[in-house]
Amino acid sequence: MLEQQKRVGQLLGLPCVAKPRLEVGRGTVVDHAEVTHTQTRVVIGHRTEDTPVSMERLWISRLRWRMRGAWMWPAFAALTVLDALLVHARPISGEGTGLVPALLLATFLNLVAVAVGAPIAGALLRRRRRDLPRVVAHDYAGTALLVAVTGALVAGGAAHRPAVLEQRRDLRAAAAATGAYVLRRAPPVYRGHLGRADTRRVDRDLYRTCVPGNDPRRAFCLFVDTTRSPPAVRLDPNRETNQSFAGRPAGG
Repeated sequence: MLEQQKRVGQLLGLPCVAKPRLEVGRGTVVDHAEVTHTQTRVVIGHRTEDTPVSMERLWISRLRWRMRGAWMWPAFAALTVLDALLVHARPISGEGTGLVPALLLATFLNLVAVAVGAPIAGALLRRRRRDLPRVVAHDYAGTALLVAVTGALVAGGAAHRPAVLEQRRDLRAAAAATGAYVLRRAPPVYRGHLGRADTRRVDRDLYRTCVPGNDPRRAFCLFVDTTRSPPAVRLDPNRETNQSFAGRPAGG
């Protein structure tokens, strides 16, 4: 019976053995077990040569998005250091800012920009650019805010620069006036310590300069008013050093 079926199949041109076959590529027939994992890109019913190309294009597109959305944290590290140097060199308030306090301030401002501002700005950006993935929009917004923080520090330092220069001029004028007064009127024990004099600002355009003597708790102190030219110098009867001086009003 089986031999008859085989003969009938040969006469009709039908295959006599039904093994599972799978077409891969163009004109190649292999067993299903011979297909590797890289050959599973088979689309039944049409050619498969373009399928690996499409997958590669998709992978490149995703990589491109990832590269576009990978700027925020490198910018955070670089701009935090730059911001600290800017604040140290061009303070935004006061006479000056130490390097460590400047680094702490820059880190705080940039963390606020990334943790608080970036999610909000990223959501607003996606309303205008719906083609952007959420991660990419968040990264773009965070990077822009970090740059904005740096710009604000530059602007603040530039705006405060005239006040810093004026204060430095006042300090130089106060030091010169104090030196002349001490050399003329101070007791000899203080004249030899003029190089150890220290000055603190007690009010706008008003400074207190103290020259130490042999007693570390007592000093020869002067008030200097830089609103006049040359500055007006007046002896402070209080002999407290500037370290223990509580900033009481001049002459009080």
